[in-house]
Amino acid sequence: MQQKTFTDSPLIVHLLYHLDFGGLETLVVDCVNKIPPDKYRHAIVCLTDFTDFAKKITQPNVQIFALNKPPGLGLSIHFKLWKLLKKLRPAILHTYNTAAIEYSFTAKLAGVPICVHAEHGRDMSDVNGTNKKHIFLKRHLQIFIDRYVSVSTDLHNWLLDTVKIPSEKQCVIINGVDTDKFAPHRTEQSTVLPWPGEHFVIGTVGQIRDIKNHRGLIEAFHVLLQKLHESPHYRDQLRLCIIGEGRLLRSLKQQVVDAGISELVWLPGARSDVAQIMSTFSVFTLPSFAEGTPIALLEAMATGLPIVASEVGGIPEVIKDQVQGSLVPVNDPQALADAFLRYLQQPELASFHAAEARKRIEEKYSLTSMISQYQHLYDELCHEKLH
Repeated sequence: MQQKTFTDSPLIVHLLYHLDFGGLETLVVDCVNKIPPDKYRHAIVCLTDFTDFAKKITQPNVQIFALNKPPGLGLSIHFKLWKLLKKLRPAILHTYNTAAIEYSFTAKLAGVPICVHAEHGRDMSDVNGTNKKHIFLKRHLQIFIDRYVSVSTDLHNWLLDTVKIPSEKQCVIINGVDTDKFAPHRTEQSTVLPWPGEHFVIGTVGQIRDIKNHRGLIEAFHVLLQKLHESPHYRDQLRLCIIGEGRLLRSLKQQVVDAGISELVWLPGARSDVAQIMSTFSVFTLPSFAEGTPIALLEAMATGLPIVASEVGGIPEVIKDQVQGSLVPVNDPQALADAFLRYLQQPELASFHAAEARKRIEEKYSLTSMISQYQHLYDELCHEKLH
């Protein structure tokens, strides 16, 4: 094991289900990299495992642990985590989403003085946040949790009204992105994308999961092609990029083959050059069934792209319809296709929304502001609990 250099700074253990390419994981890594090591040290514990995404951690002396949790309850993982926490002796355990919240109890048994739990969004098993078991768990574990963090007002209100977490035990910290890395500049498409020439590229970035509704996106793209059957000039310009990895990737590729549009759709899996690829897009889309405040959406806005997204979760807090982009009903391929068509046929509208998207990010969603708020939260809790 690597030696720690700032032994006097409190240790934060970040507990998440899996460390892989994704918005939540990007946020965790940004916090680990950007919070000064003389203020806090970090370790990351994955309930299952981690991928090459861990290489994005640039802060030295950050340990990563995989507990290799099997499917199901995995009660032995509580004991493994208890032993690890007793060894690491962190000041703070920071858990993320439903899969990790139950381990706040384990942390208290291990003597961890501070527990923070963050809600970043939902999955297909509980799109509307009405799962009684999940609500019961979050409500009754609050005796072990010092602060609940929500990344959107929508999630904050859900915790307040449905889960019954009092407002004084909550805070909202809006996600932020690196506005230098993700900035408006165009990359020549043929240097990154698999097609020669310039095209109107509809793009999305995110883990390939049911909740992201990539199947609906492919269906909408197919609908758009059919709408332009009599307009070959526009039809020939269209391309679709779906960047991300996940267990559904193979079935998406088969859907593309079955629709007969393989030459127009690119599904390369996870990529490390997302900023460069995103700068080749003409429009960014996120047709999800549920969301918090998606990091990929913020990155696309910072890149200066018009947005087509589902009107769900925290998205309407970020995007005003027909200002930074177009909000559409959930799981409505026709509405998605119509929104794409407007940007294809009205490039001046696309440019206006793109400029407004960048402006919105610069005003409210900077990475610096987000990091500062997390550090302030940790400072506040350490002052309350450790002094």
